[in-house]
Amino acid sequence: MNNLRNKVQLIGNLGQAPEIISFENGNKLAKISLATNETYYNSKGEKITDTQWHNLTAWGKTADILEQYVQKGQEIAVEGKLKTFAYEVEGTKKYRTEIQISELLLLGKK
Repeated sequence: MNNLRNKVQLIGNLGQAPEIISFENGNKLAKISLATNETYYNSKGEKITDTQWHNLTAWGKTADILEQYVQKGQEIAVEGKLKTFAYEVEGTKKYRTEIQISELLLLGKK
């Protein structure tokens, strides 16, 4: 169970085309936002869709795959781990949590 300590699996759709950052050493970073939807019925019988947005990053070969084959709206499955970063803005401490992708599966249309 050790490998379950910090593991995230999501299936969703990209909210925008991947943002690719290339570094001088040849490494690449891809940043994407992923929407996951949960549908349920409220007490009045109305269908409700709850959309959650997730910030994801990928490095190296996974970033290359995102750059070449993934576009806005495409459905993908990812596995990764949570990373939380602390930073300050005008004296106020803020936090950002993102998912660092370790596995990627392209779903849906090309």
